[in-house]
Amino acid sequence: MSEGTMQRRAQRDQRDQQAKRAKPLTRVLVGAAAVPVMLVAAGCSSDSGSGDGKDKAAEESAASASASPSPTVRPAAFGKLPEPCSVLAKKTLEDLVPKAESGKEGTSNDTGTRASCSWDSLSDNGVKGSQFRWLSVSMLRFESDVTRGAGDKLAGDYFAKQLRDAQSAEGAKSVKTAAVGGTGDQASVVSYDLKKKEGTFKQQTVVARAENVVVTVDYNGAGLAGDKTPDADDLVKDAQKAAKEVVAAVTKANGAAGGGPSSGAPSPSGTSSKAPSGSASASPSKSG
Repeated sequence: MSEGTMQRRAQRDQRDQQAKRAKPLTRVLVGAAAVPVMLVAAGCSSDSGSGDGKDKAAEESAASASASPSPTVRPAAFGKLPEPCSVLAKKTLEDLVPKAESGKEGTSNDTGTRASCSWDSLSDNGVKGSQFRWLSVSMLRFESDVTRGAGDKLAGDYFAKQLRDAQSAEGAKSVKTAAVGGTGDQASVVSYDLKKKEGTFKQQTVVARAENVVVTVDYNGAGLAGDKTPDADDLVKDAQKAAKEVVAAVTKANGAAGGGPSSGAPSPSGTSSKAPSGSASASPSKSG
């Protein structure tokens, strides 16, 4: 073999060995380059999943909030009041206040919520003296309020307050309280005497509740200038009759049948209302 041939073979062997050493290095470099690409792809996948989870949680929270029911309260049964000076029949007025002229309507800034009317009568019996009568009717209607409660419950609260006020009237003597049947959902009468310089006044206060309306009837009488004092039992019956008529007028004004207990179960008593302006408490007896 010639020297030139040997030299070329040696050069080929050297190149083959160099090529063999270079192949592993190439694979290492290619593998190293592939690692960041995989890491970036994994990072993107992780971030995407986290964002989707937050969005989904926010959507579920919003949906839950929108599905929560708003506070509610049952609506009041009665939405208006009758004209106060027309709630009693003419015959009733003739019996209770025989010499009375037309009723005097009380002042109110909202007659659909608060209304009242009063009558007074003086029957002259000559040398025997005279008989005095005073009759007052007041009505107070309560609306249902989501923060305070249902109208009938608020009316029940006021009903109880009216009874307490009547029982603790200033100067009242021989106070008696009795339940009254057949008049709205609940009713009671408070009777007492008031001594005045003109004579002894017999006071009767009937408080009744029909659904979300409280009716107060004040009726008193006295024998003046030597006339005899009226019989308290007779006055009680007259006051109860008037209260029953007023309750019937309230239910009729709202399209319900009047006379007996109003529709629906009686509500328990509690405390006050979205009370309309002013006061509708039972007026103390009026002297002649």
